[in-house]
Amino acid sequence: MGHEAIKLELIEWLAKLEDDETIDFLKLVKDSNGSNNDWWHELTPEQKAGIERGLDDVDTGRVTAHEVVKLRYGL
Repeated sequence: MGHEAIKLELIEWLAKLEDDETIDFLKLVKDSNGSNNDWWHELTPEQKAGIERGLDDVDTGRVTAHEVVKLRYGL
């Protein structure tokens, strides 16, 4: 299916959509997709610090593989 067909399918679906939560989410995606705003600037200092700690953990090898976690918790 080409992009034009997908767009038309989405337009038809959106025109019938009545779920306010989904509409609000799609509006958020639309607004953030076309802007030059970097979401990083909207984070709190605590959120930024948490991300930095996580990146530092990855850089220093303090991580656990997804498969290991799945096995550990029986997932």
